[in-house]
Amino acid sequence: MSTMNAVVFTEFGGPDVLFHKTVPKPSPTPGFALIKVQAFGINHAELHMRRGEWNLYNPISGLECVGIVESCPSRQYLEGKVVAGLMGGIGLIRPGSYGEYVNVPVSNVVRLETSLPWEQLAAIPETYCTAWSCLFTLLDLKASERLLIRGATSTIGQAAVHLAVDAGAYVTATTRQAHRFENLRQIGAQEVWIEEKGLDKKHNVEPMTAAWAVDTGDGKEPRFDKTLNLIGNRVLLESISLTRPGGRITQAGWLGGLDPVVDFNPMLQMDPGVHFSLFHSKVLGTKEFPLKAIPLQEIVRKVEQGKWDAKPARVFEYQNIRDAHRLADEGTIGGKIVVKH
Repeated sequence: MSTMNAVVFTEFGGPDVLFHKTVPKPSPTPGFALIKVQAFGINHAELHMRRGEWNLYNPISGLECVGIVESCPSRQYLEGKVVAGLMGGIGLIRPGSYGEYVNVPVSNVVRLETSLPWEQLAAIPETYCTAWSCLFTLLDLKASERLLIRGATSTIGQAAVHLAVDAGAYVTATTRQAHRFENLRQIGAQEVWIEEKGLDKKHNVEPMTAAWAVDTGDGKEPRFDKTLNLIGNRVLLESISLTRPGGRITQAGWLGGLDPVVDFNPMLQMDPGVHFSLFHSKVLGTKEFPLKAIPLQEIVRKVEQGKWDAKPARVFEYQNIRDAHRLADEGTIGGKIVVKH
C-alpha cells in the first residue's frame, strides 16, 4: 500500500492538536482527479473545524489546494497539468488538502495556465471564487451600483474590492483598523468606513461623488444598492438597514463570530423589498454554483500581470502548519495565509 504524509487532528482544540502522520495515499478514483498538492491556503472554516465549532469535518482538513494532476481516470484532466482544487467535500466528508495528495471531484477542479509561483497561486482559488459568486451570482452587481463591503480587509473582502471596482461599481469598504485605509484606497475603494460598535464613525478617503447619491427622501443617510457582509451575524441587522428597498444583501462570512442573531423580527427590522441571501463556499462546484461559470483563469491572469495584488500575507512551510494556524487564530494578518510543500 502506498503511503503519504498528512496533517491530521484527532481531538478538538488549538493549533497544537495538529500533527503529521503517515496515512494511506488516496487511490485514483473515477469522477475524481488525484492531485499532488504543492500549496494550499488556510481558511477560517478550517479553524472552526479544528476547534469543534463546525458541523462537518475530516481528520485531514483542507478545503482547497493548487498542484499537479497525478491521475484522472475519467480523463477530464491530463496528468502533469496545473490545477486548482476546492470544495467538493474535501476536508469535510472526505480527506482534504492537508495531505500530500488529495482526491477532488472533477467538478471542483480548474485547469490553470500560469507562471505564478505555487504559494501565490494558492492564495487565489477559494478567495476569488467565493467573492465572484457573491458579487455576480447572488448580488447581481452591475456597473455604477453602490456596494458596501463589510470586513473588506479580509482575504475575501480584498478580492471583492478588486472584482467590484473592475466591474465599475462604486465601493464603500469597512475595516476595524484605520491603518488599513490607505491599502483599501489603493486597491480601488472610493470610500472607507471604520468598524467600531457598528458604523457610527466613518472616514472618506475621497470626496463623495454623484454615484453616492441614493436619496431616501426622509433625511436619513443614503443606503446601498448591494451589501456584502463578511463580518456575520453581529452586524447583520445593521447591514440590512443600510441596504435600500429593492437592493440585495449577501452574508458570506463570520469574522465577528458564530453567535446567532437574537430576537430578529423582520416585520420591524427589515424594509420590504430587501433581498437577503446566504453564501457558503462549500457549494462551489455544485450545479447551482458551477466553477466553470467563474472566470478563474482570467482572474489569475490579472494577478499575474500585476493588475491586482493577491500575494499571500504569509507563507509557511508544510512542517510549520501549527504556526500558520496560530497566526490565523490571531485574526490580525489582513491577508491570505498559505502553506507550501
